[in-house]
Amino acid sequence: MSQGVYSILLLIVSNVFMTFAWYGHLKLQDAKLIDNWPLIMVILFSWGIALFEYCAQVPANRMGFQGNGGPFTLMQLKVIQEVITLVVFTLFSTLLFKGESLHWNHLAAFLCLILAVYFVFMK
Repeated sequence: MSQGVYSILLLIVSNVFMTFAWYGHLKLQDAKLIDNWPLIMVILFSWGIALFEYCAQVPANRMGFQGNGGPFTLMQLKVIQEVITLVVFTLFSTLLFKGESLHWNHLAAFLCLILAVYFVFMK
């Protein structure tokens, strides 16, 4: 596999950890697993998860960046990462949180993101 594919796969892994670090505690609280934890404990728990996010994010950006022999410009890496973040978040929120669903305006926003990827890769 190429550096670009590895970079994208690591960005996906990174965003799974990031989404769980940022929003997973809400699901754990809802499931009554950490509902009585003080905020500082929730923050430390999330930081612990975010460590794994950084362990994937940093190498993904290093190997994907043109300045390190990768195929992507800095702007392209950022747009790819944002699209992955929103796809992972959408899956996370619709699968794990009852009452969260996709609406027409969400789909319109995704179309705009697809256009953003198209435009950032145009020469």
